[in-house]
Amino acid sequence: MKAKDIKSDSKVDLLELTVKEKGEIRNVSTRMGASRVCDAKCEDDEGGQITLTLWNDEIDKVNVDDKVKITNGWARQFKGSLQVSAGKFGKLEILGQQPAEVEAQPSEDK
Repeated sequence: MKAKDIKSDSKVDLLELTVKEKGEIRNVSTRMGASRVCDAKCEDDEGGQITLTLWNDEIDKVNVDDKVKITNGWARQFKGSLQVSAGKFGKLEILGQQPAEVEAQPSEDK
């Protein structure tokens, strides 16, 4: 599944993204009590962009440049933005950090 295939109010079977930016952490009240939430701007391997909503412990585990996999998640439209999340029943895995782009170094003649 790619970011372009995600529709609001749908299930997200499997989606791999790279975290490009993490927003501010907010405290919210939900049906299940107080929670922390953070929105992360992400990109798939085709350059499609989508917002990943991170909850509670996920916020501390996920960093910028991490590649993550969402399994059995959900998608919603919130304040004009399409967002995905692993949610209560899904799974968010960190697959690793994307390697930084290496600048070309001039080779030394020997």
